[in-house]
Amino acid sequence: MNHEKAFERLEEMRRLSLLGGGEGRIEAQHKKGKLTARERVELLVDPGSFQEWDAFVQHRCRDFGMDEKEFPGDGVVTGSATIDGRKVLLFSQDFTVFGGSLSESNAKKICKVLDQALKIGVPVIGLNDSGGARIQEGVVSLGGYADIFLRNTLASGVIPQISAILGPCAGGAVYSPAITDFIFMVEGSSYMHITGPDVVKTVTHEEITSEELGGARVHSEVSGVAHLTAPDDATCLAFVRELLSYLPLNNAEDPPFVETGDSLDRECPSLDEIIPPESNQPYDMREVVAEVVDEGRFFEIHGRYAQNLIVGFARLGGRVIGVIGNQPMFLAGVLDIDASIKGARFIRFCDAFNIPLVTFEDVPGFLPGTAQEHGGIILHGAKLLYAYCEATVPKMTVITRKAFGGAYDVMNSKHIRGDFNVAWPMAEIAVMGADGAAKIIFRNEIKEAEDPKEAEAALVKRYKERFYNPYTAASFGYVDDVIYPRETRAVLCRALDRLVTKQDRNPRKKHGNIPL
Repeated sequence: MNHEKAFERLEEMRRLSLLGGGEGRIEAQHKKGKLTARERVELLVDPGSFQEWDAFVQHRCRDFGMDEKEFPGDGVVTGSATIDGRKVLLFSQDFTVFGGSLSESNAKKICKVLDQALKIGVPVIGLNDSGGARIQEGVVSLGGYADIFLRNTLASGVIPQISAILGPCAGGAVYSPAITDFIFMVEGSSYMHITGPDVVKTVTHEEITSEELGGARVHSEVSGVAHLTAPDDATCLAFVRELLSYLPLNNAEDPPFVETGDSLDRECPSLDEIIPPESNQPYDMREVVAEVVDEGRFFEIHGRYAQNLIVGFARLGGRVIGVIGNQPMFLAGVLDIDASIKGARFIRFCDAFNIPLVTFEDVPGFLPGTAQEHGGIILHGAKLLYAYCEATVPKMTVITRKAFGGAYDVMNSKHIRGDFNVAWPMAEIAVMGADGAAKIIFRNEIKEAEDPKEAEAALVKRYKERFYNPYTAASFGYVDDVIYPRETRAVLCRALDRLVTKQDRNPRKKHGNIPL
């Protein structure tokens, strides 16, 4: 073949590859308010940085007329790129080709991305829009899923893995995103479920839509499967870019440092007034975080799930931190099953990727009740405790108000290797609330008093005066200092600067047995 014909063929093959499933299917994708696989890649990465791999790969199935239906690329766009100048690898499923379904060839393309990402130490981003396994290929397509799951698992804790669900994700397809670190969904156009509405109707006789079964609202508010949602593809991809700005490329690197014009010694005078006079009154812990971190920027994760605990990323003095905080605005900031799971997952991610942890603590305890006990609060609460205990990154805690009972221990106390723990002067550190404690400690005195109610009130006051302060804990060294709230940013910045060279090791073992 002469050069001219060779170039013509290359041009034609590239044209066919770029067309995906053809103009008609691309138009149908746009009518649904969805971008194509390639449009998503272009929006996500730095302009001109995408280098595609395997654009000419095709399926090998010859059954059910599939030999007459071949498209270069076989339903997934793969390759390398940069985001903010930093390397990433990615795959983007193409719904215009066989509904983005997974074939043997398609799976091998994705596995190639994961294998190389692990070798070179860069994040993997998966843009998911697939009808599931390609049924014409039978067990071969199922094997392709398992090949991907294995690689997701081996890469976990080594490189960041991010999944954006931009369309359907059903059956076996959901388990790959579930193993990854963060899942983003688009409201109204994406869903995740193991079995579809038809199967649900057959088995349980429930009438339900895909949106009701596994839409973005369900997974961001009820199940906790999704970490963030967006109104459209473009916003979702912008969120992915923002998240990556806080993450290292791999577990051997530190997160990216960003110079800040926000003074490290800046005082936060509004924090002196943020705690209400009555201890049962709420305030927004997000306002505390925003006052303390660089330029008030807090990238919250899982914001609509287990809202009694907030988690997310920010910077202190230019350094990335993972923030965990009890939220008095919801359930008084109590720890329950969902909050414990949410917190544990986030802490373990930060620990895996060298991100220091800052805990803002205002916790009245664990949520009581049969629903929690029967649901396994003991087991799930232990996950949060385990995650804090296991973490070896720098760990700092600010007790803003309540620190009661076992929850005091769990929320990165000094006893579980907290590196720097401080309290505000209005902090209440005790085994339990004053009313309950006084009734137990002074029950005989109350019972024998002429006026039990008056005696109880006096004894509650006495208990508060003795224990409802941070100084008993400080006298034992359980908090390193009691500080003015306005000093919080400056104190934490200095502590983080000191702790960046921290070295800590857990006992040698294959892995621990976290209470799952």
